[in-house]
Amino acid sequence: MQIAGKEIGDRPLILAPMEDITNPPFRKFCKNFGADWLYSEFVSADALVRSVHKTIKKLTIDESERPVTIQIYGRYVDSMVEAAKIVEEVHPDFIDLNFGCPVKRVAQKGAGAGLLRDIPLMIEMAEKIVKAVRIPVTAKTRLGWDSEHIIIEDIAERLQDAGIRALAIHGRTRAQMYTGEANWEPIVRVKNNPRIRIPIIGNGDITTPQKAAEAFDKYGVDAVMIGRATIGRPWIFKQIRHYFETGEVLPDLSVQEQIAIIKEQILLAVDWIDEIRGILHMRRHMAAMFKGLSHFRDLRIEMLKADSIEELWRIFDEIGERYGS
Repeated sequence: MQIAGKEIGDRPLILAPMEDITNPPFRKFCKNFGADWLYSEFVSADALVRSVHKTIKKLTIDESERPVTIQIYGRYVDSMVEAAKIVEEVHPDFIDLNFGCPVKRVAQKGAGAGLLRDIPLMIEMAEKIVKAVRIPVTAKTRLGWDSEHIIIEDIAERLQDAGIRALAIHGRTRAQMYTGEANWEPIVRVKNNPRIRIPIIGNGDITTPQKAAEAFDKYGVDAVMIGRATIGRPWIFKQIRHYFETGEVLPDLSVQEQIAIIKEQILLAVDWIDEIRGILHMRRHMAAMFKGLSHFRDLRIEMLKADSIEELWRIFDEIGERYGS
């Protein structure tokens, strides 16, 4: 698959943008496990224009990550255009426009999925950003605001006409948030629309190699975007690629292998932020690991309460001794 002349790969697997998740340390792991294309965390246009340090740090990218996308969100056209120009200066491969974030503090203020209630503003924003920067601009959105307003087919055509070079579609409405099952049928209708010439990326409930294969084989999307299933399990990209190539499902990593990976992730997170905040950041990843271990509840609670590397390493040693054989 190509976007604006940039080669992404065959049956591309994409790391979805996730706030407080897809920072450089986590992106590194996903890339090492076979992700073809990486997205940043959400970058607030208003905060970027105000030069908020924490937001500027989100623009950090490494050459080894490419192709990599910086995703921005906001409700005002002028600040989104200015933010796109700032992002362009760090030379990502793409700038992505977040038209799909459903969380209340974003959507209810008219940004992210909030723009699904003001399509003319969404299109104006896309057009002006495309004209303002030299690098390709993509977008990510949802099916519509709610089940009574599934408008993704119209949105896709209008965003394409505005100059958007690829469109990622999450198969849920804003009202669904992350509940229920993703609905891929509207995504299929967009992909099969003879007017659509840009790549269509499918997103929603890709949790296994089989579901990733189905997205390509049954729904015909150009690429698959994976989000929550990567948390605590960045090796899912390797499992999916192995399944594509062999038809076999790789088993999950052993407990000892998972411990080695989470330790490295923690060290990178601590180096990226500091010890306390790095460990806090990693708790969501740790909570998603070591699935299926019997009588693990007490150790899991202890692990998630630990606030130092020394304490965590002691707990991991105990996990390894109990379950690593």
